[in-house]
Amino acid sequence: MNFQQALLERRIAEASRGDADAAYDLGVAFSTGTSGATFDAIEAHKWFNLAAACGNEEAGAARADVAEDMTAREIATAQRAARDLLALIRRHAA
Repeated sequence: MNFQQALLERRIAEASRGDADAAYDLGVAFSTGTSGATFDAIEAHKWFNLAAACGNEEAGAARADVAEDMTAREIATAQRAARDLLALIRRHAA
């Protein structure tokens, strides 16, 4: 595993615990194909959605930008994944 991949996995772990900034960073990484991530609009939308739900103020606009180039089905897939992850985070916090 290279350094970029290790950082990406660390950010995923942080975001999966509800870290809004980590989720935003992942949205950026997946929307641009940088920081060890490959471009994936669904993943980007999911992480921006989670970041917005966790309080990151920039995430909503970034999510809207990504959504402009997505189909309705892709957006629905991303939203479902974000809801599932948010529910998991909330269960672990309780």
